[in-house]
Amino acid sequence: MGECGAPGDVNSNVLVARSTGDAQLDKAVWQWLSWDKNEKTKEQIENLLQNGKHEELRNRLCCRLTFGTAGLRSAMGAGFCYINDLTVIQSTQGMYKYLERCFSDFKQRGFVVGYDTRGQVTSNCSSKKLAKLTAAVLLAKDVPVYFFSTYVPTPFVPYAVQQLKAVAGVMITASHNRKEDNGYKVYWENGAQITSPHDKEIIKCIEECVEPWNGSWNENLVDTSPLRQDPLKKICDCYMEDLKKICYHRELNTQTNLKFVHTSFHGVGHDYVQLAFKAFGFQPPIPVPEQKDPDPDFSTVKCPNPEEGESVLELSLRLAEKENAKVVVATDPDADRLAVAEQQNGCWKVFTGNELAALFGWWMFSCWKENCSQDADVKNVYMLATTVSSKILRAIALKEGFHFEETLPGFKWIGSRVKNLLDNGKEVLFAFEESIGFMCGTSVLDKDGVSAAVVTAEMAAYLESKNLTLAQKLIEIYETYGYHISKTSYFLCYDPPTIKRIFEKLRNFDGPQSYPSSCGTYNILHVRDITTGYDSSQPNKTSVLPVSKSSQMITFTFQNGCVATLRTSGTEPKIKYYAEMCALPGQSDRTLLEEELQKLIEALIENFLEPDKNGLIWRST
Repeated sequence: MGECGAPGDVNSNVLVARSTGDAQLDKAVWQWLSWDKNEKTKEQIENLLQNGKHEELRNRLCCRLTFGTAGLRSAMGAGFCYINDLTVIQSTQGMYKYLERCFSDFKQRGFVVGYDTRGQVTSNCSSKKLAKLTAAVLLAKDVPVYFFSTYVPTPFVPYAVQQLKAVAGVMITASHNRKEDNGYKVYWENGAQITSPHDKEIIKCIEECVEPWNGSWNENLVDTSPLRQDPLKKICDCYMEDLKKICYHRELNTQTNLKFVHTSFHGVGHDYVQLAFKAFGFQPPIPVPEQKDPDPDFSTVKCPNPEEGESVLELSLRLAEKENAKVVVATDPDADRLAVAEQQNGCWKVFTGNELAALFGWWMFSCWKENCSQDADVKNVYMLATTVSSKILRAIALKEGFHFEETLPGFKWIGSRVKNLLDNGKEVLFAFEESIGFMCGTSVLDKDGVSAAVVTAEMAAYLESKNLTLAQKLIEIYETYGYHISKTSYFLCYDPPTIKRIFEKLRNFDGPQSYPSSCGTYNILHVRDITTGYDSSQPNKTSVLPVSKSSQMITFTFQNGCVATLRTSGTEPKIKYYAEMCALPGQSDRTLLEEELQKLIEALIENFLEPDKNGLIWRST
């Protein structure tokens, strides 16, 4: 928790009188009430103390935020493991300390700060306020800060870090999480999210400077400091110009009769998607009026995650029917992910992330092939995906001759690897993760819903000129490269010990340190455990992918060709499962493959997850 600071304006006699009887908790309460200048969150802790809610105080004050697959993310509210004014100040102080150590030119190059439109009245907490406090910590230490004057898509922050040659950047967002959450996403100088060891070192630095410094609470510094610059116009203009590098059919775009509907899910996407369509020569997409403007309550959807499919896309699908628009593009609240739906024969097909990746992979390679120079070498071309995503890009790569690579789950791993490939003279066309995260081109080394939306539009317009739909092209791709039938879903589990027990049982299935050899009637060929670094398919039994001890993840390769992974989410209380049947080209009985996959998933859930016994909550449909 760090050393206890001065009691400030807290009456120490009152604290002694309300002692919890737990020295560590008393110290944590003292620190919170001494340091927190947000009256709402301070009051939350005072009320818990007054009402003797010691267990809840312990839960809020005796643990800290840690970096997951998308930075620091938690509910907004009072406590050292929540997102609030004080924890954001502490995190930024730790960032400052670490960056000062890493970069001798930190105070020349500066730091980027962006934010979305989330907020919580009960904690007097909003993304913009947290961004202002992030900037204040750095400005008070004479660090130049590029602070966006309004909300931006998450991809603008990594893009700005690279364009402005800043040492790092932070985006205040919880992306598609529930409305109660917020987050603190960190990008390194290379424009990719931070990976180990930076995350661990920053956490150490945060723990060394938990007491707010003089000036850290001065959020008005963004309005008064000469060291603050607004990069909005420059970054927006440059981003839209760079976007044109992946526009291949501008003339066709200007002429198409195809209409598009866009929903920004009450988030930041509307203005930027409109500009992206303009950059590609399209008429602007039709916005969903009820969801066009920011709303921190996400009032028209049960959850602000377009990945949930048709149930959350209701308003956009109805508008598309009314406007006779054939394609719907949906960006999540911070516009870094994209869902797509297409109208066919009176009903809608909502594409999965894996299906969209098959389309993007085909499209980006086809465009490269048509436009590359005569001496271009296909062996210099790369595409990437996370290991829980579809293997369809691998199948395309095998047939077309380019390289395919896998990374651990989370775009932070993709971004870092792509930068490494680019630095070594390689050409990266596309990368993705199955949870509707896509990177088309390499202007942004992170997933980007804005560019993915307009690339989808261009692909749809091109296909329409050939009398094809996206869905029809998808079948063509599968028939050419082999069907890849996948299913991804999750269970909710709010009890960490239960999650640990489920995975430990799999590691000690038929005895100590023995993984299962079958699942129901399905024989298991190989097991890979990223948490421990074990991989039975390797001669030395060691995983090629890096070990990730902070999360649970086990992959099973079955004798029938199915690959299934169980893992915990890095941002939510979920156990996710991913399963895919990969068929060879020409093996076209899709129904048979789907039936086999479904049976295997049922066996996986019944034998390995045991939802009834473990009290897991099924995903609502």
